[in-house]
Amino acid sequence: MVTKVPARIRLLLASGAAAVLLAGSATPSAQAADDGKDNGGKKVLTVAVSQSVDSLSPFLAQKLVSTTIHRLAYEYLTNYDVKDAHPVPGLATEWKTSPDKLTWTYTIRKNSKWSDGKQATAEDAAWTFNKMMTDENAATANGSFTANFKKVTAPNPETLVIELKKPQATMTALDVPIVPKHVWEKVGDFSKFNNDKQFPIVGNGPFVVTDFKVDQFVKLKPNKDFWRGAPKFDELVLKYYKDGDAAVAALQKGEVSFVQGLTPAQATALRSADNIKVNDAPGRRFFALATNPGARSKDGKTFGSGHKALLDPAVRKALFAATDRKTIVDKVFQGHAVEGEGYIPPRFDSYFWKPDASQRVAYDPARAAQLLDQAGYKRNGGGKRVGKDGKALDFRILCHATDPNDKAIGKYLQEWWGELGVGLKVDCLDNVSDPWLKGDYDLAFDGWSVNPDPDFVLSIHTCGALPATPKDTGATDNFICDKRFDELYGKQSAEYDAAKRVGLVKEMQSRLYDTAYMNVLAYPNAVEAYRTDQIKSITTMPEAAGNLWGQDGYWSWWSAEPAAGDGSSDSGSSMGVVIGIVAAVVLAAGLGLFVVMRRRSTAEDRE
Repeated sequence: MVTKVPARIRLLLASGAAAVLLAGSATPSAQAADDGKDNGGKKVLTVAVSQSVDSLSPFLAQKLVSTTIHRLAYEYLTNYDVKDAHPVPGLATEWKTSPDKLTWTYTIRKNSKWSDGKQATAEDAAWTFNKMMTDENAATANGSFTANFKKVTAPNPETLVIELKKPQATMTALDVPIVPKHVWEKVGDFSKFNNDKQFPIVGNGPFVVTDFKVDQFVKLKPNKDFWRGAPKFDELVLKYYKDGDAAVAALQKGEVSFVQGLTPAQATALRSADNIKVNDAPGRRFFALATNPGARSKDGKTFGSGHKALLDPAVRKALFAATDRKTIVDKVFQGHAVEGEGYIPPRFDSYFWKPDASQRVAYDPARAAQLLDQAGYKRNGGGKRVGKDGKALDFRILCHATDPNDKAIGKYLQEWWGELGVGLKVDCLDNVSDPWLKGDYDLAFDGWSVNPDPDFVLSIHTCGALPATPKDTGATDNFICDKRFDELYGKQSAEYDAAKRVGLVKEMQSRLYDTAYMNVLAYPNAVEAYRTDQIKSITTMPEAAGNLWGQDGYWSWWSAEPAAGDGSSDSGSSMGVVIGIVAAVVLAAGLGLFVVMRRRSTAEDRE
């Protein structure tokens, strides 16, 4: 999640490519394409995603596409305001803390019903949290949120009481889907139950999941009894596209109304198309280089095949000093990004941190060479860097086969590091999760979506997030375990004073920067486009100038209003625009996010 990710980010990591199709009498909908049936004039909103659903169980789901579904299908205690992301009521209408900050009391709304007609109550919330507290498999996705819970009770249907072991700053940002007790108490093994066999799935969010086929589609219908009001489309379909170009082509033909994760070439071409609006907004994601610090588990065992040279911070800093972030922003993202510095994107201005001049690792090939020389990696007669054992300094980097940014940056790194005398093999795979979890990598392209509360994306770098044993899956992003970072994490998580907490979070980013385990290369913009002749209106987040896909809430799809007419469009006038666009649409988890959005044994936001 990936947010935790133990609960929630994460990965949580720029949502993936998405597309929306409005079905009409003249243009077949995605549903019609799936089942061969006519939609009978229904307004169908189809979001094309290039990320596979990992699980429809809120207790297991880590990937962005999956957690997006759960934000639509279930209520959380609180939501995020669409204008500035401050906490607003969700299933809870109000909340208060005791003077000692150890007891939180939430008032549960009276007008929330499960889609099977039963009333949603505080007992459902208490059961959800208690299950996570007592069953480690139920804590896979969001366990970090409840790790500090001492006791959770529901003294009456409208009151939820959470007692803490110590103060916890995330109590108004618990990104945990609340599930119906009367349904989920029948589940046996939570590690194996993916919630994908019986439909419709009972929920209390704005949508109800009605069908699912692996790597094909997820279908949802409006929840007519949703307390905030029902969505305006007759059906929402998340349709899987492995080929992003196909989604862009569908946009041109009028079959798809919305596409996210556009490459610069696609965005440029679409700006000249009729009835298409390109939205280029500051993103909530970061794109980074992650090094393998030596994969290990809580029981002290090491595993994987990470290069031992990367255990030396001087080697890590040398590689980063030989990486030109400005060129990456200018040439790869073509200006649709901001040069990376701290761990949290500038969109979250209160938490945004940047190194001072003396601390900053700037692009400096000469300095990089000096660091390697001092670390004992000298050039041989052929110009290659070799260690004292005579072995060449050659690395591997995990790359998403479907992400053109990974591939393009990989080529730059081969050039820059090659000039330094360092070899690099770019391993572009359809599935990077398996080698990542096994520790079988040297470096990897990494990325997460950051939530308004940064706790989750910080928690995934703590020692507590490591897997219990080499055979288990932890909440860790990259096997980082640093005592000082952990100390700061514990302090910020218990700090209720906003200004003091901000200071601690910035100190954590400084520590993460100095250890050089990760190098944030860029903060990509959310570059997306939609057909104005099919979508009359839709809400971005932030409302003033924000993104549509991958929001901290359900505002975009819940608010989307069909344009007048039958939802069809003329594909002939704009087809030529797609010619020449050869770059694939960025992955839905985008920019490396889904790499780390995988199941974990302890569970942020996977967004």
